[in-house]
Amino acid sequence: MSTGNNTRLGVLLMVGTTIVFAIQDGLSLHLSSTYNVYMVVMVRYWFFAAFVMTVSAKQAGGLRNAARTKQPILQGFRGVLLAAEICIMVTAFTLLGLVESLAIFSAYTLIVAALSGPILGERVGWRRWVAIGVGFCGVLIILQPGIEVFSPYAIIPVISAFMFALYSLLTRYAARLDSTATSFFWTGVMGCVLMTMVGAFHFENMTSSDWVLMLCLCCTGATGHWLLIRCYEVAEASAVQPFTYLQLVFGSTIGVLIFGEVVKLNVAMGAALVVTAGLFTLWRARVALTPTD
Repeated sequence: MSTGNNTRLGVLLMVGTTIVFAIQDGLSLHLSSTYNVYMVVMVRYWFFAAFVMTVSAKQAGGLRNAARTKQPILQGFRGVLLAAEICIMVTAFTLLGLVESLAIFSAYTLIVAALSGPILGERVGWRRWVAIGVGFCGVLIILQPGIEVFSPYAIIPVISAFMFALYSLLTRYAARLDSTATSFFWTGVMGCVLMTMVGAFHFENMTSSDWVLMLCLCCTGATGHWLLIRCYEVAEASAVQPFTYLQLVFGSTIGVLIFGEVVKLNVAMGAALVVTAGLFTLWRARVALTPTD
């Protein structure tokens, strides 16, 4: 995948990606509130795997080249990890709603920064460690541990954030030997295999109208990933990464307007700290090679 330098187009594509993924989150919440989470994610992965294989088949070398990897165990684990993370996050949506779940999940960038040292061998300076600490204080504000109304369900999106951060780091690690196309192929296929093995035992009959929504869910997944691929093709990742936080804004808007959720003061304050700290770590990562980091 060649990287261009059209930052403006890259930003627009990333904004579009976050809007599509926010819609996907809303559809996942609606369907999983009525049907089994495993079944919903399974059908979503069927469509996603078909999309991945179609894209891979059109690349040079076709499916065989896309499937070729020097690290099959790592690639397989990545695919399984992401599928499990999606199941956990969708479960969080049904228990906590979009606003609180996405606010907590947004801390995954801080976890990536914290674990990039031991996993990737990257150097994390004291400024980023301070930002990571501030960000986790924001998570604690959202969780309100020790408060009488604290819900243990709030731990679920924390687990999801850790899993997605690990997935992101392993993806970067895999990129040292495998191409983006190969990682993309294994992500879709392994996730599909896992979810079919699990979801087949939880299949439920759906109404015609919900099948239409399921189709919309599948289309948003494919569209979102296509936009994300195009985004990273035309612009540097470091230039567009800060705009991923817009998914929190769009997702929360859907939660409030469509599902009647309420943005609590502690959630708004905590999310502001998390996002600010996350943006700072992303900025510092761009100057990580300087001796003052």
